[in-house]
Amino acid sequence: MAATTLAPRTTTGERWAVRRPGGGVTLARPGFAWALPATLFFAFFAIVPLVLVVVLSVTSWAGIGDVEYVGLANWRRLADDPVMIDSLWLSVLLTALGVAVQTPLSLLIGVWAAGQQRNRAVLSAIFFLPLLLSATAVSVLWRALLDPNFGVPGQARWLFGDGNLFGSRTGAIAVLVLVGSWQYIPFHSLIYQGAARAIPAVLYQAAEIDGAGRWHQFWHVTLPQLRNAMITSLVIMVVGGLTTFETVLILTQGGPGTDTTITAYYMYQQAFRSFDFGAGAAIALLLVVVATVISLIMVRVSGYDKMRSTLEGL
Repeated sequence: MAATTLAPRTTTGERWAVRRPGGGVTLARPGFAWALPATLFFAFFAIVPLVLVVVLSVTSWAGIGDVEYVGLANWRRLADDPVMIDSLWLSVLLTALGVAVQTPLSLLIGVWAAGQQRNRAVLSAIFFLPLLLSATAVSVLWRALLDPNFGVPGQARWLFGDGNLFGSRTGAIAVLVLVGSWQYIPFHSLIYQGAARAIPAVLYQAAEIDGAGRWHQFWHVTLPQLRNAMITSLVIMVVGGLTTFETVLILTQGGPGTDTTITAYYMYQQAFRSFDFGAGAAIALLLVVVATVISLIMVRVSGYDKMRSTLEGL
């Protein structure tokens, strides 16, 4: 009896063409074994740590010694902690400011980089250089540049006053938004660049025939076609903004006072400075829940979960 063989893939979906002995071809999905390595990796490095965080959030542990079960005591204490409440609002504020600054700039730069302008490739490569640096390296670089004594503000006091941008809440927040935008705008521009290049040229040709100028083409053709890319970018911005940590640790250390103590940094303080790992785990779990809920709301409201290809004919 002839064995069943796998024919070359004949569709663009997830199914494989299976050639039967009689000559017929049927479609069959790949087995679970194909997804097993990724499933195990995700379970070991994501699910298991998350479960441990949930367990740790209802305990009291100083990092050594016995773990004591305390129930919801950590949660009740955090609910009455003014620093914790303020850190949540500050995280939301920094995230909102980051979205407001990064979205329009990355959109415009990404659309421009998708064109055929002269020297576009060279300028784009230079602009994307911050993507090669880690958040820690970027923070150290900007900390030196904005040093109140030896940095740019200290040498231009006619513009920056006393030169200490880290000495006030407004200045420190502005620095965090600036540094975050400088590093991550190239990444989001790359998303928009790829999406803009995928827009069918015939749409612009039709708009031009109808008398639409460049601005009208951007508003009525480009932006609608970038809708799915924009939702993707926004979700990444929101999750990244709520969980940012290295920038605050190196640039402001939560100061002045607690004026830039965002939730992720407060988690670090509770766990690794106060050695209250139970409270730190509770804060971490709260961050996961908040980021997940906001992401799901954005996906549902935007209709991203029902996303379909915007390419002509698909």
